[in-house]
Amino acid sequence: MSPMGTAAPVNRQTLDAFNRAYAARDLAALSRMIDDNATWSISGPVDLLEFCGTRHGKTAVLDMVGRLVPGLFVITGFTQDSVLIDGDRAATLSRLSGRRGDGRAISYRVAQFIRFCGSKVTDYCSVIDSFDAAEQVLGHRIELDGVNRAEAGDLIAI
Repeated sequence: MSPMGTAAPVNRQTLDAFNRAYAARDLAALSRMIDDNATWSISGPVDLLEFCGTRHGKTAVLDMVGRLVPGLFVITGFTQDSVLIDGDRAATLSRLSGRRGDGRAISYRVAQFIRFCGSKVTDYCSVIDSFDAAEQVLGHRIELDGVNRAEAGDLIAI
């Protein structure tokens, strides 16, 4: 916190360094960038994508990053499409690309909402296109009993 009681602003270099380390699964760099008491939440179906859910503390986050994600796929790219930084908070809209163990490519959208204290992440929340991601990671469509799925070109009103 700054002397006035407000959080110090995060800069683009810190955000970019964090995202590079996260995408590369660089546990040494991430260990320096994640607060000991960080709260980490990834929305999605925990039963299908074990890395989804909420974790508390650096140790739990590093376990998820270093063990759970690589157990499902290897990240091959992380492209930020949009970035917004406001004080100690950052939001990104990105595309994650990866490869499953069988060589099949996956790609899905990720929105991140991150709070920093200095150069360390204290709160992380990501929202992924979880249905699409789950189907890609599993390698097959998820059948929903009694639900008509939209096909390419269908117009959907929400």
